[in-house]
Amino acid sequence: MRAVVTANLPSRDFGATEAFYARLGFETRFRNEGWMILGFGDTQVEFFPHPGLDPRESWFSACLRCDDLEALHARFSQAGLPVDATSVPRLTGIFRPEHAPRMFALVDEDGSLWRVMDETEARG
Repeated sequence: MRAVVTANLPSRDFGATEAFYARLGFETRFRNEGWMILGFGDTQVEFFPHPGLDPRESWFSACLRCDDLEALHARFSQAGLPVDATSVPRLTGIFRPEHAPRMFALVDEDGSLWRVMDETEARG
């Protein structure tokens, strides 16, 4: 039996969300007025409408684990996102939290936090 869990994140505007993630390399796999699924390689993320969301108050998040952290960071960096600590959206550099694998963070236009982790380190 195969089972899959996907992140489920808010979107104030599906068109804007779709365009933002396209800059990162995601493709649209499904979209109607109440649901959107974007894919990136073998993974995908689902979005639901949340037009009243304040991006600076968002507490939504997801994890993306990859086996080539540097390559994925380089790809996402091509989108030209701000790199400071407060902008929404933004992209951090690669860092290592205490007792955790190397990672970088991505905050999308709706304030959702992505923790992008080095899967090779997470496996131990």
